[in-house]
Amino acid sequence: MAPVPKIWAGASLLGIVLFWNVPLLFKLSDSPPRFPSQNSTLTLLIWSWPFGAAPNVIGDVCSRLYGIPGCQLTTNRSLFSQADVVVFHHRELQYQRRGLPLSKAHPWQKWVWVSLESPCNTKALEGWTGKEWNWVLSYRRDADLFIPYGELVPHSLDVVEIPKKTSLVSWVISNYHHSQARAVMYRLLSRHLRIDVFGKANRKPLCPDCLLPTISKYRFYLAFENSIHTDYITEKLWRNAFLAGSVPIVLGPSRANYQQFIPANAFIHVDDFSSAKDLATFLTTMNESHYRSFFDWKRNYTFLDFGLMLRPEVGEQRPSRVAELGSHFAWPNRGGEAE
Repeated sequence: MAPVPKIWAGASLLGIVLFWNVPLLFKLSDSPPRFPSQNSTLTLLIWSWPFGAAPNVIGDVCSRLYGIPGCQLTTNRSLFSQADVVVFHHRELQYQRRGLPLSKAHPWQKWVWVSLESPCNTKALEGWTGKEWNWVLSYRRDADLFIPYGELVPHSLDVVEIPKKTSLVSWVISNYHHSQARAVMYRLLSRHLRIDVFGKANRKPLCPDCLLPTISKYRFYLAFENSIHTDYITEKLWRNAFLAGSVPIVLGPSRANYQQFIPANAFIHVDDFSSAKDLATFLTTMNESHYRSFFDWKRNYTFLDFGLMLRPEVGEQRPSRVAELGSHFAWPNRGGEAE
């Protein structure tokens, strides 16, 4: 097998190290790296680990955990001058601009801007022209490094097991804001059927090991996003609904946008109904055969919590497709959708 070019190893590792414990779709390139290096080891510096949750990166973590030789993963900022790739997570940039490097340490150093938050929760983009960044990594399909919250992969299964159901609809929510679209829909829908609400917002928090077993008892799960933006489809669908074996009722981007990620018969969209009452009637009168049809997709697919889709232009060292962060990740976004 040909050696892994340094730039591809760095880009691929980036997807893993930011979300450790998730599968990687690792792609190789036969073309040589397009930038020089001071040494034979690729150094990838995480300037601020997302949300401060830094794992142990002591030792040869690249090779030991990810099977990628010839790289060094570090959070040691003193290594900035020799780093090949520097990763900045925007949530921390919002509050920690003081002390940030003003420019790249050397011409071939690559900077990566990372955000998995929705535009509504991505503040202080002013001042970042986009010229600083070589790549943008986000859940957006038009990002340089596309890392969605989940993805379907081909998988053959003869028998689909559906967890035993004892209740109708559940919802887990930590932050409830009265004016959010999801809160409005919840109040309308709850007038017509019972919805069991868990999470900090309802003072019924679930322990990590209790979350999926609890949701799995319900036929349907409210996979309501906190804001509505193109491609913003989070763990509320992928983990809470799909992994638990509950049919997701989604509130988020358009049905067409969801169908770019998952089959049309894998979910119920609130926009399919003219009123919350009609949706409630649909749920309460659904027969068993119809219900089971929402799991037919599992005969042909399984899913990963995260997937990394590397763009060919990354390996070819073309400039970032994102010219200016403010317009790329603004609210409302280019999809014309708002909260």
